Amino acid sequence: MAKMVELEKLEKHFKISKGMFDTDHRVVRAVDQVSLSIEEGEIVGLVGESGSGKTTLARVLLSLTKMTGGKAMIDGVDLSRATKKDMKKLHREIAVVFQDPASNLNPRQTVESSIMRPMVIHGVPRAEAQNKAKEVLDMVKMDRRYLDSFPHQLSGGQLQRIAIARALALSPKIMILDEPTSALDVSVQAQILNLLLDLQEKMNLTYLVITHDLNVIRYISDKIAVMYLGKLVEFGPTEEVTGHPKHPYTKGLMDAAPILDPRLRGREKELMKGDPGSLINIGTGCRFFARCKYATSECEKEDPEILSAGNGHQVACLHPLKIEP
Repeated sequence: MAKMVELEKLEKHFKISKGMFDTDHRVVRAVDQVSLSIEEGEIVGLVGESGSGKTTLARVLLSLTKMTGGKAMIDGVDLSRATKKDMKKLHREIAVVFQDPASNLNPRQTVESSIMRPMVIHGVPRAEAQNKAKEVLDMVKMDRRYLDSFPHQLSGGQLQRIAIARALALSPKIMILDEPTSALDVSVQAQILNLLLDLQEKMNLTYLVITHDLNVIRYISDKIAVMYLGKLVEFGPTEEVTGHPKHPYTKGLMDAAPILDPRLRGREKELMKGDPGSLINIGTGCRFFARCKYATSECEKEDPEILSAGNGHQVACLHPLKIEP
């Protein structure tokens, strides 16, 4: 299959200073040397604690912020060399669905106007945009009478369906879903996830799903990417990563997640201790060193590269875990 997203040692660093006259700039390595690829029609879940770099990575893919270094290819377009024509193409091909749809819908516009807006911006004739608005509303399984509604008249689940419909308006190839269900009730979460899976199968969409919820990732994703303090620490097929986690951080995230299977609730958990730490002027060594119970003096000195662990599984750890199912 074609690679829709291909990142090679991608970096996004921010310079910060204490004040206007401070010449001693410090560097925040929000995304640091991240390499991964997402194939057409694949669903990749991106997980990690707050501050791990997930949203910054998404912003680079959406061209909302420029990369500092490395390479990012999206549907064959190199972001560092993209022309205006290339960017126009990508803006149609990449859509985003945010965590809180209410804050991203104009309260003074009807549902129809909100769905039509991206099409109008891209020069789609108004009559065609109106027909497409009806079509995508059908796709997210909402009655067309809601086209005349305003955001305050709708529930959280309905608003998220509208946000998904608007994302589909330009027939994208890639959708970035940033915490798409975290603001919803559990029963509504399941409905939205099933809707996303149906749409992905029918339209062969490529998803990058950003979330804190590992149970959501287990349910929806083909592959899982785990980030910690700007670094990609583990990547691979969902069954491999969840069944045989190699990085202590991944295992810590899994142990912290609620266990839905009653047969597994009696298993021993190893909860992580401490805080993630700072992204400012990170020194040498593994970034998880201070929180890792398996760390050695070698880990304090050497920053591990992400390497193959077999079965499509990659891990950045000097002493990867050996966990049997």
